[in-house]
Amino acid sequence: MRPSYLGKILLRWCDSCHTPVMSRQCACGAFTREVPVTPPGDARPAFKYDIDLVNQVFSDHFGNQLLPAGHIALLNKVPDPDRMEEIVIGGAVVGSIRYMPEKRAWEPIPRPEAAVLLKPTKRFVIVDDGAKKSLMEGASVLRPGLVHIDHFVRAGDEVFIFTRSGECVGVGRAKVSAATAESMERGAIVRTRRNIRSDVVPGAATWDDAVRANTAVLEKAETASVRFIQEVTERNALPVNVSFSGGKDSLATLLVVMKAIGKVPILFADTGLEFPETYECVENTIDQYGLTAVRCSGEKEFWETFAREGPPAVDHRWCCGVCKLNPVKQRISGEWGECLSFIGQRKYESLKRATSNRVWRNRNVLNQLSAAPIQDWTAMHVWLYIFREKGPYNILYTQGLDRIGCFMCPSSDIAVLEEIGRNHPALMQSWNSRLEEWRKIQGFPPEWTTESRWRKKDQGVRVPDPARDSGGDVADEEGSNC
Repeated sequence: MRPSYLGKILLRWCDSCHTPVMSRQCACGAFTREVPVTPPGDARPAFKYDIDLVNQVFSDHFGNQLLPAGHIALLNKVPDPDRMEEIVIGGAVVGSIRYMPEKRAWEPIPRPEAAVLLKPTKRFVIVDDGAKKSLMEGASVLRPGLVHIDHFVRAGDEVFIFTRSGECVGVGRAKVSAATAESMERGAIVRTRRNIRSDVVPGAATWDDAVRANTAVLEKAETASVRFIQEVTERNALPVNVSFSGGKDSLATLLVVMKAIGKVPILFADTGLEFPETYECVENTIDQYGLTAVRCSGEKEFWETFAREGPPAVDHRWCCGVCKLNPVKQRISGEWGECLSFIGQRKYESLKRATSNRVWRNRNVLNQLSAAPIQDWTAMHVWLYIFREKGPYNILYTQGLDRIGCFMCPSSDIAVLEEIGRNHPALMQSWNSRLEEWRKIQGFPPEWTTESRWRKKDQGVRVPDPARDSGGDVADEEGSNC
């Protein structure tokens, strides 16, 4: 899948403080360097849960962990058929992990820079030193240049490539197993992979250090957002609220709105499909800041629509209109008639948001004027601001989720849905029971549920049933997208 630029990539690194910095100069005075992440480059902190996952994946495959304790690491989600995360540490992209739905497992994809941190004890090859130059230019490992291949290597495995002297000169995917390679006289053993090189400068640091390193960055971002909020409020004599979902972006928006104009109510659209941790986050936020909450719910309407149309899908997203937009419109009408809502929209999240106006009205909720104070913030701005302000962020972010919404959102990757199934089995069992009921009514194959094919409307291939099909098919109406 082709990467897309949604805005300038701002991620840089300070080798003195060993932290990410979103400007050319760190607060310590040192100049920073670019981190060559894949666009859109919306990197975020790797929490302990994420670090443990990365280390487990690399340890299982290569015999040793990748990420040392006490260092700041980032994850950068990149385009992939399901899910792939670039790993940043020491100012370099040292590799990725990629989820393989067909195997229900993660695969490590190292870069040569990973060898600074990780000494593999399995799945590596050693080549003659004379092959170094051609390999670093992207040539494959050929049998005549092979000195040793670890016996764990199977065809298709990711491997490190070392010279006799121990220098890592490349990484790639094995074309043959170790047993086959040893019996060959010529031919390719490993297809090497070329990546943009970057320097790894390891060093211990904390997220408090990162906040200090970005002092000027955060002050500048806050000042611009405060000015925007004040100007929009002055131009529009409407009741003001913050649309609050329990996610990081709406929390950062709430924090900066309170800096600009003081406390305002939060507007919480309860879909009835939220995580328990999200409800807890909403209540904690209300209590910590002494806020008023205006609530609405679309749970009843969701299940009524489900009974008619089946589950929402990526290409049939009736859920947003039913669960959020319609209830919000009705609640605004009853509470204020019309209002100004500050919303945690950011351009780095999607092309639609990158091209959106900063102040707008949704055609389905015309009584709500929406405004995005943090439109130009990256995820790193958001997280460092929350850390600085000690905001009560949703604990789900520390449990492997990068975005918070409905637990069964069809836009979620299979990797995420399966992670939710492990951490919240009761929620997913309840959802899967509903899916099974619909699947059987429609005559879909079992894979429609078990392989998460319900996430796409065109994946509902029915099992032939002459009695049911004799009357012909009825075309589904397209649901509304939001």
